[in-house]
Amino acid sequence: MIELSRPELREVAGYGVACARPALAVFERERPGDRRPHAAIDAAQAFAEGAERTKTLRDSAWAAHRAAQEARDAGQAAASDAARAALAAAGAAFLHPLAEATQVKHILGSAAHAARALELSAGDDPAVGADYIAQARILAPSVVVDVLRHYPGAPHGGGRVGELIRLLDASLRSYPAVPAP
Repeated sequence: MIELSRPELREVAGYGVACARPALAVFERERPGDRRPHAAIDAAQAFAEGAERTKTLRDSAWAAHRAAQEARDAGQAAASDAARAALAAAGAAFLHPLAEATQVKHILGSAAHAARALELSAGDDPAVGADYIAQARILAPSVVVDVLRHYPGAPHGGGRVGELIRLLDASLRSYPAVPAP
């Protein structure tokens, strides 16, 4: 088991919000009027700023998941990944303290799905996704990097989003360790 403090969970959720928010424009352009991903990001932001983990936060994550499925079913892949970025941001508040590689997706999923949404909206240009991952590395606070290092490396698989997660995971783990005060 990994010890995760409430402040660490808040930092991870805040990072998820920072990574997911730019992809909202992709979702809202393709699915105007559907506020579910926006609500999930707002709920995650509230948690990051000190609100409690509540049923509302969890429900907003599930609503973003449904929005992602509906966008996928409508053939709107970029919007689907943008909604998944919002889902991941809200879900980050519920990161499990299990030392399993799959948990890395909860830490980095918002960045990877946002990157995929942006690259799809740019004509499936992998350079756009790679550039976004480079930006996500810069956005990561040291607390998030420290939390990430408690977990094994990102798992194999997951298609292009999995590749983006592994790219960001390797990039963040290559940061020099911050010495304890």
